Amino acid sequence: MENLIDRFGEAWLLAGVGCIVGILFGMAAYHSRFCLRAATVEVTQGSLGPRLVVWLIAFFAALASVQGLLLTGLVDLSAARQLSTTGSLSGAMIGGFVFGSGMILARGCVSRLLVLSASGNLRAIVTGLVVVLVAQASLSGVLAPLRERLAMSWTISGGETRNIANAVGVDAGIVTLLSTFFLIGALIWGARQKLAISQLVAAFLVGLAVCTGWFLTAKIAAASFEVIAVQSVTFTGPSTDTLMALVGSREIPLTFGFGLVVGVFLGALIFAIASGEARIQRFEPDVPMERYIFGGAMMGFGSMLAGGCAVGAGLTGGSVLAVTAWLAVLFMWIGALVTQRVLEAAVFARAKAG
Repeated sequence: MENLIDRFGEAWLLAGVGCIVGILFGMAAYHSRFCLRAATVEVTQGSLGPRLVVWLIAFFAALASVQGLLLTGLVDLSAARQLSTTGSLSGAMIGGFVFGSGMILARGCVSRLLVLSASGNLRAIVTGLVVVLVAQASLSGVLAPLRERLAMSWTISGGETRNIANAVGVDAGIVTLLSTFFLIGALIWGARQKLAISQLVAAFLVGLAVCTGWFLTAKIAAASFEVIAVQSVTFTGPSTDTLMALVGSREIPLTFGFGLVVGVFLGALIFAIASGEARIQRFEPDVPMERYIFGGAMMGFGSMLAGGCAVGAGLTGGSVLAVTAWLAVLFMWIGALVTQRVLEAAVFARAKAG
């Protein structure tokens, strides 16, 4: 790794690593149809089907592989933001609920919007722009004071207290064993759901992309004399930074996040073209544009308050057992399930009245 740093420099190496991880994630997410929103809709409708299986495979693949890395001592992730800094329990709960609700209204989480954008989905592009604009306003703009007040309502200090394993008294070996067991179970369940082998593999690769991001950035951080953030796959922050750099700077900073966003778009685009699914898709008459915009705004604010999106908290933060990440994804599920129920009840009421 030292030789690569000397040859390319930290910035180019981080961007390149991010791009590689992004291509892997983009191709795998596109083919597997990985989407937290789709999984929650299945659960709401009482059908524990393929979309839920795909999400579970990706989740447990990320958890098992990352905890396996920690067990073998190949990396040290204690400096990761999800574990080392002060976290917000109130932000995780409120932000997670808001994000989950917005995800249903926008018909996709942030990662899914980026993947769909690459295939020519104009709904995803417009909604994604709303997400990043509101996220920026929540980070440092007009919505920042509200986010800060909500986040500071209930906090938890960084370090061992943010790690679930420490709280319950288990080590990485037990977590790796249990998550591997559940991963195998999810793969068997997927086979019984008649998912193609390629989709099962792709779902596994979604989780593996998270592990790869952690591993490579940790290795770069350990070998560099500069302060390098140990990080992995997340989308709201990197997408916001990329857009703000495009419109407000003459040069785009080379970071892992920038490479990740570009890589995911390229990976999804390659797979969409190869599968013949790339085509322009516009807003549908039965789902008004304002619903997507409102949902996107909720995701932008919710993800910044929760400390991550469905992938950034659900898979990446979850894989290192950050308590705030698990709490955030739990409330994303709750927000999504509640909102989907409300929408279904509204549709039923209109049909009954008509």
